[in-house]
Amino acid sequence: MYYCNLRKLNLVSLPHFVSVENLSVEEVEALIKRAEYFKNGGATPRLTQPVYISNMFFEDSSRTHTSFEMAERKLGLTVIPFDPAHSSVNKGETLYDTSLIMDAVGVNIEVIRHSQNEYYQDLIHPKKNQYLNIGVINAGDGSGQHPSQCLLDMMTIHEHFGHFKGLKVAIVGDITNSRVAKSNMELLTRLGAQVYFSGPEYWYSSEYDKYGKYEKLDKLVPEMDVMMLLRVQHERHSGDPNEKSFDAKAYHEEYGINHKRYQELKPDTIIMHPGPINHDVELSGDLVESDKCMFTRQMQNGVFMRMAMIEAVLRGRRLGGLK
Repeated sequence: MYYCNLRKLNLVSLPHFVSVENLSVEEVEALIKRAEYFKNGGATPRLTQPVYISNMFFEDSSRTHTSFEMAERKLGLTVIPFDPAHSSVNKGETLYDTSLIMDAVGVNIEVIRHSQNEYYQDLIHPKKNQYLNIGVINAGDGSGQHPSQCLLDMMTIHEHFGHFKGLKVAIVGDITNSRVAKSNMELLTRLGAQVYFSGPEYWYSSEYDKYGKYEKLDKLVPEMDVMMLLRVQHERHSGDPNEKSFDAKAYHEEYGINHKRYQELKPDTIIMHPGPINHDVELSGDLVESDKCMFTRQMQNGVFMRMAMIEAVLRGRRLGGLK
């Protein structure tokens, strides 16, 4: 995939935005700076040509969907509604054919969330796709990647600490089923943070050992700079024998941030969660709006980071008259 930096302008240009794996550290830093610029009231790029975008969410979403639409409207894009529940997907239409329709009617970019890992390969791979001329932004693929959540998390950490190098970050919970965890562990490592893992060992895999070390939660709590909690994803536990014996209260006691653990955190430690939060499971419900919890700020930052991501694709595809 082709990437280029408009270094003098500190801007990034991308044909699609489907993963953080191929982003350089410099590109990540540029996206964070651009998102912070938008958040601080910086001017949005001036469109001289109309741009049409559609949010195609084949899995339920509130934060990501709404955040993308707000970002699109702030940038002056025309949002074309799409509802999979009332589309020809129910008649057997493939994702590729749906994208072909979007392209044919003039949609320039499609933001897609889909249950299939790496669904985008059929849409952007030159050997598989010879006809589509539409930008793809990945809003989450199965248990694979969640680039926009990952980058808004990086923005939130950077906003609080001003750097990544040497920060101790714990990723806790349903790790094997979390696309957020997979995106974040890889990027945090490249940015210089020290990554640790905790949570039920049956939701952990040795493949993550190359990014960090698994430890018991109570050992990590007083040492971490960032506690990154993950939602227990019951909808992805089909066939998992541990799902039948799952007990929310027991999980919270062993793997959640309760009041006792909250008091043991360092003064400057922050708590993060991609949402939705299972109250009194991953986090005590009355701590969601506590001083250390960044949940609301993450959602706020998501709008501005998604603006930066969309702008990168606008530039990469030479849309809107941007140069």
